[in-house]
Amino acid sequence: MTAPPPDDCLARNDWICGDYLSTRRQILLDAVAQHIQLTVISVALGLLIAVPLALLARRRRWTVGPVLGITTVIYTIPSLAMFSLLLPFYGLSATLVVVGLALYSLTLLVRNLLAGLDGVPTEAKEAARGMGYGPLRQLLTVELPLAVPAAMAGLRIATVSAVALTTVGAIVGYGGLGNLIYAGMNSFFKAQVLTASVLCVIIAVVFDLLLLGAERLLTPWRRASRRARPRGRAVAGVKRLVAAPGRRA
Repeated sequence: MTAPPPDDCLARNDWICGDYLSTRRQILLDAVAQHIQLTVISVALGLLIAVPLALLARRRRWTVGPVLGITTVIYTIPSLAMFSLLLPFYGLSATLVVVGLALYSLTLLVRNLLAGLDGVPTEAKEAARGMGYGPLRQLLTVELPLAVPAAMAGLRIATVSAVALTTVGAIVGYGGLGNLIYAGMNSFFKAQVLTASVLCVIIAVVFDLLLLGAERLLTPWRRASRRARPRGRAVAGVKRLVAAPGRRA
């Protein structure tokens, strides 16, 4: 006679196991915290580099090709090769993963920032200049706000990509949930692999929704002018932007 299957889902090595969640809660929380930290820092660093690059490419048009070309080449480097190239500089550390992910985000961030700035209607720029705005004030209060939708689209894609690529950091011991996935695959621990994978998806969805909400908060004129024509909506938005600072009580 064959022995009956054990009652413990961990002993049975089931894919879905509540006992795994209850017994490894702290391990999962630590992995999630590390995953979020690596993602946020790397995307923030990428954004810090991408904004000046996009502004440079917009101001000096001859740099558009080199900037987009270099960032695209970086994006095509396989993740394992990228970490290997950075290893002599940062060693086996979390900084290695952060820098690698930041470099990967550049092509998405720079391209979308540049597209957003180039897509600002000419009428909006002329309206700002007509009200006496200088180049810097026009950039900060008119062009950048109108470029938010395109920029946020790139930021959302870059963030979701960073959530996925963070798992590759497991090869150097800093992969967040990727550490659990890697260890679970080596030992064929089904519940660990599935749980960590699902949590990665949840983190990506949550980040995407948060950034979508931030975009809506930053572009109130798009909600107010939803029924207007696209160009009319943009011009109406910039008129509100340029008029607001000049109002008097």
